[in-house]
Amino acid sequence: MSKEISLDAVDRDILFHLRQDGRLTNVELAKRVGLTPPPCLRRLKRLEETGVITGYRAVVDPEAVGRGLEVMVDVEVSANDLKTIGILEETLSSYEEVVELRRMFGRPDYFLRVAVADHDAYSAFLTSKLTGLPGILRVESHLTMQKIKTDS
Repeated sequence: MSKEISLDAVDRDILFHLRQDGRLTNVELAKRVGLTPPPCLRRLKRLEETGVITGYRAVVDPEAVGRGLEVMVDVEVSANDLKTIGILEETLSSYEEVVELRRMFGRPDYFLRVAVADHDAYSAFLTSKLTGLPGILRVESHLTMQKIKTDS
């Protein structure tokens, strides 16, 4: 069952401009999409109420906050009981360094995006927090050479 909302060209234009700058005023947004402010605000409210727009947030420079190294981590698990899996997911989710955690179909079982200050900090995270967790079979780290495209 799909929860896809029907969007027209103006709705898509609104979303485009908000992805570029989420702090646009309604007046400026209306001007950019070719509407007057009241209908633009109604469309914006509808996009929020239907869950198309789920929130607004600041995009933070990782290096400015001591998180300049991002590592993609594949994790395979050996456990197949729900209790161990639940504890593992709860533990991984609690780590400040883990900025994204996904359970995958197939292999790897989990995909983590880890943000730390540098290689030494990642090594410390790997040895003190990740390695040895109950249920983990294998961990494989991937360091980024260059970011080509990111959508925040």
